[in-house]
Amino acid sequence: MTERGEPPVDVAGPGEMTPEPAAPPVAAVPAAPVAAPAPAPQAASGVSGQPDIGSAGPAPRTAEEPGAPRSGPQADGLTAPEPPSAGVAGEGAGEGAGEGTVRRVSTWNIANALTIARLAIVPVFTVFLFVEGEGWRLAALGVFLLASLTDQLDGWLARKYALITDFGKIADPIADKALIGAALLSLSYLGEIPWWVTVVIIAREAGVTLLRFLVIRHGVIPASYGGKVKTVLQIVAIALYIVPGVPDLARWAAMGLALVVTVGTGADYVVRAVRLRQVARSARSG
Repeated sequence: MTERGEPPVDVAGPGEMTPEPAAPPVAAVPAAPVAAPAPAPQAASGVSGQPDIGSAGPAPRTAEEPGAPRSGPQADGLTAPEPPSAGVAGEGAGEGAGEGTVRRVSTWNIANALTIARLAIVPVFTVFLFVEGEGWRLAALGVFLLASLTDQLDGWLARKYALITDFGKIADPIADKALIGAALLSLSYLGEIPWWVTVVIIAREAGVTLLRFLVIRHGVIPASYGGKVKTVLQIVAIALYIVPGVPDLARWAAMGLALVVTVGTGADYVVRAVRLRQVARSARSG
């Protein structure tokens, strides 16, 4: 306290050298450096003089923590940038994640993986179908139903979890037609389904697929409810032909209903394609 008491001797005057008056000047000493411009150069040099303000008690704080974030300007300089940067990063990450989920869907997702798996199952199903024996027929039926189930499952997953991609829009109907076409061709070759039935169904499926590609520059024709009913009826009819011992009347009734819906939905796709093309032309001309 003697070092901090010497400067006030000149201020208080020689008459105030008694111990009792010396206490007020000592208390006034910290106030003088506050108004003095000396702390600014010290803060610039990395040594803060402002702990003197609060060091009326423990003086060692200035010696132990020179430039510590206790001082106001330095605390602001260290902590203030951190919350904004963290907040911006958090908001940016959230927006980026949201945009990535909505605008860009990866082609490699579970729905498309099931579509590819259905394509890979088609040769296995065909082999099982041509092997003689009731057990192999039942195995072919199981593979066929499993592949048909993936058709329903990948569509449900794509809609529920927003996994719809351009690849899926094209590959899914191709996988469906490959499975149905392989079953019809194989059963017709084995003499169990008339060839004209196979030709009508395959011609319809190929025509609709070609039609989709022709109008894809105008837009995508989504699958209709009738198209889904058609697929289910075809699956049921083919399954009845695969299972041995089913009465012919039941097989023909199922296949006849599937044929009617197949032809009707094919005509509906043609009408929708023509309307889509007209709407696209009018939009360009307008």
